[in-house]
Amino acid sequence: MTKGTTMSDAEHFVCPGFRAAGLSCGIKKNGEPDLALIVADEPAAAAAVFTKNRVKAAPVLVAQKRIAGGRARAILANSGNANACTGEDGLSAAEKTTGAVATHLGCPEEMVIPASTGVIGAPLPVEPILSSADRLSGALSPTGFVDAARAIMTTDTFPKLSLRPVIIGESRYTILGIAKGAGMIRPDMATMLSFVVTDAPIQQDALSLALTEAVGGTFNTITVDGDTSTNDVVLLLSGGRGEPLTGAGMDIWYENLHSVLSELAELIVRDGEGATKFVTVTITGAPDEETARRAAFAVAESPLVKTAFFGADPNWGRIMGAIGMVPGGLDPNRADIFIDDIQVAADGLGAGGEAEKNASRIMTGTEFTVTVDLKSGDGAFSVMTTDLSYDYVRINADYRS
Repeated sequence: MTKGTTMSDAEHFVCPGFRAAGLSCGIKKNGEPDLALIVADEPAAAAAVFTKNRVKAAPVLVAQKRIAGGRARAILANSGNANACTGEDGLSAAEKTTGAVATHLGCPEEMVIPASTGVIGAPLPVEPILSSADRLSGALSPTGFVDAARAIMTTDTFPKLSLRPVIIGESRYTILGIAKGAGMIRPDMATMLSFVVTDAPIQQDALSLALTEAVGGTFNTITVDGDTSTNDVVLLLSGGRGEPLTGAGMDIWYENLHSVLSELAELIVRDGEGATKFVTVTITGAPDEETARRAAFAVAESPLVKTAFFGADPNWGRIMGAIGMVPGGLDPNRADIFIDDIQVAADGLGAGGEAEKNASRIMTGTEFTVTVDLKSGDGAFSVMTTDLSYDYVRINADYRS
């Protein structure tokens, strides 16, 4: 289910014009890395997409104000504490910690964007971050993105990074992204942080539009448990100089941005808390795309369906029940259901015991696809999800211990 990134990979994950670092400052009880810094050599164009949860963490509120200026120099992120539901003290903590980093970088504190992830409701330990600001700045390196990715992990089992070289004419650019997330995953956007940098010259308004569109087709098509966090953010910095990309060049760059975010989104699902299965749920034949999207998420987030995935049980009735909760004039008597290429239901009726035995054998593996053809239109949508295992309950029951 998982794939690892080793320290030997660090030299691969480099983007010209950017440096990063990650270390332990003592926020986490276990001494694991918990503080990350990403810095642009020069002020960069900046864009972001934030959680739509009405309960927004202090760093999200501060970041939203600062990102409105359209430029940033650095991202300061901590794990082990969400700095959420912490009131005015939480806002002050975000400002103090970013201020300390700004002093070391020699830039205005408004150019440092905060982000946090971890336990909600606990005060952010400010002093460990302040006392580590000098050490963190001194650790910055072009090859420090693997360290940064490790430092933002919570229940993640491996650091998540993605890189794409972008060739446009005679010019070569890079898009490099890191992310964290394993549980509390659901659009919009998930319990996730993602930081992406590029040395391509992109105008800020084009950067913002591209990020919003790319997030819609990547991070907002995944779910682990249906919960949206207080801290979700995707930040994108463009440090490129020269004539901004337009036209076909911008299209090529966007395709690669989408590819980076798509890989990070898939890594998050593959690292889902307690997950033993990676499942793609695809709805076709819906009246429209929005109905297909709702139906896909209804199936992908149903606890009954997800536990059936865990047990390798092709319980198509649970899938039918989940789809039946979706408004939109769907006719269940026309639905066909497939596990990979094995049809387990036709026109709303079971395809028989032999088909279910064959489907169950497929489901004992770690990866498969559920396809539902509603035969009611041209709408289609796919969602990446996981099963729901005993370990998911154990991990979340012990999260604050």
